[in-house]
Amino acid sequence: MNTAAPTAASAAPPPLDERSFRRITALMHEAVGLSFSDAKRALVSSRLAGRILRLGLPGYAAYADLLERDEDGGEFQVAVDLLTTNETYFFREPAHFRLLEQELLRQRGVSVHVWSAASSFGDEAYSTAMLLSELHAQGRIGSDWSVLGTDISDRVLRSARLGVFPVDRLREVSPERLRRHCLRGEGESEGLVMLHEKLRQRVSFGQLNLCAPFEPLGPFDVVFLRNVLIYFDAPTKTAVVDRVLERLKPGGLFFMGTAEGRVPCATPLQVLGPGAFRKGGA
Repeated sequence: MNTAAPTAASAAPPPLDERSFRRITALMHEAVGLSFSDAKRALVSSRLAGRILRLGLPGYAAYADLLERDEDGGEFQVAVDLLTTNETYFFREPAHFRLLEQELLRQRGVSVHVWSAASSFGDEAYSTAMLLSELHAQGRIGSDWSVLGTDISDRVLRSARLGVFPVDRLREVSPERLRRHCLRGEGESEGLVMLHEKLRQRVSFGQLNLCAPFEPLGPFDVVFLRNVLIYFDAPTKTAVVDRVLERLKPGGLFFMGTAEGRVPCATPLQVLGPGAFRKGGA
């Protein structure tokens, strides 16, 4: 009798068939605007495989059935998280933050309000808050500044509000900034950092689906919409960008991921650099 433990190869659901792939991706597109081409089939399969095993389901068709009858949206939110969570870290694409600092120093605005429109775990929002805090301490901007982070995932937002991060996610943060804004964990918390409460109080988070109409926000002086458009098809990208730019003040700064290119939109934009724009009408 063979009593060997299951191999890694056997601990996997059956291959993702065409019909199940179409069903799952159609649900994602209809509900939250996510678009997955045939080239992303392997990604969808790998991201959902572990979840299917944990739920004890026989395969992807059964998981599609579960999503379709998910009345409270809990499992659907889990699927969205699995399919969209990417690497993130503090001061990602640092050229954007250097440009933001230069523009704020040039404008010497009394107030600065920033929207991180796809904030994920909060790395981008808190990076911005660090910069604004330092400019305020230097007297370069006024005391009326704030950062709003929004995301479709309630799970990542709960994590973001805690303000606790693995130290590796702050690898682009200078030692001086780490000392100024963070507390290093010890003992069981070694390898983690917690942002100071004073900084966390300047950043708020809320759940928002960029693909659906939402309550008025802002207006904002700066908007980050980085590394999220890759999940949308062309019409959805255009609709999302225009919807977001409605909340940006004329002359305000708009940042996209440098690899995402310029998205066609009705809003006039002046190119400032890779992934960096100024809204027209100032």
